[in-house]
Amino acid sequence: MRKGIRKANDPLIEEDLKQIPGYSDQHGEGEAKEDSKPLWGKLFAVLVPLSMLAVMVYMISTKVSGGRMGGFEGGDGAAFIGGVAVLLLSFSTLTSGKSKALDRISDHITNGFVFAFKAMGPVIPIAGFFFLGSADFSGSILSLGDKTSPAFLFDLVQASQTILPQNMVLSAFGILIIGMITGLDGSGFSGLPLTGALSGALASNNIDPSTLAAIGQMGSIWTGGGTLIAWSSLVAVAGFCGVPVMELVRKNFFPVIIGLILSTIAALFLW
Repeated sequence: MRKGIRKANDPLIEEDLKQIPGYSDQHGEGEAKEDSKPLWGKLFAVLVPLSMLAVMVYMISTKVSGGRMGGFEGGDGAAFIGGVAVLLLSFSTLTSGKSKALDRISDHITNGFVFAFKAMGPVIPIAGFFFLGSADFSGSILSLGDKTSPAFLFDLVQASQTILPQNMVLSAFGILIIGMITGLDGSGFSGLPLTGALSGALASNNIDPSTLAAIGQMGSIWTGGGTLIAWSSLVAVAGFCGVPVMELVRKNFFPVIIGLILSTIAALFLW
């Protein structure tokens, strides 16, 4: 009796299973699905970067052909990139699991929105307080309509000019710090009107306002443009490289700060 029991690796077991109706079709279909997954993975590994490259080429071509005020950028450009990303997400999800693909697509999109709100949510009130300092944005924030928009930070600097020392070093590093603070919203460009206005208020005979504006722009761009802010484009770079984003911020901190300080000192002596 014991001698009649087959072992697990007995080739006769597979032959007996093939005699069962429908077993061969199901078994062959499962192998085909397993074999097709690497093929789809290789396809999307090529399709995704090519799609993003095509988007970049198209946007650059519209900018070149449309002139200085033309181009497919801003909200239209963001919508275009987002639409291509959603299509790629949908196609890749459909290839990985057809039965629950629609549910997975909605889950992926929901997770993306949740991550975006978690990352950028705290920036909105912070940026709002910074924008209150500029007359270009305070009117719309306070819903003043056609009334004169206050420039709180600019007025504060003007009121304190009589007690502030007219020192070009303090002015330069003050503008640099303000530019870095305005870059905390993650864009790097939103603080340029504010730093430009403050440069005009803090300028003196010892330093040119354009030099101060360049220093403030440098602090804003380098801080919020993807080197020190963990929720800006640094997230995409860290994800692409496969490293923790906070670790990348720590690695960038001292080189960026030292570079900004040296650049500010060089600007004071050269210009």
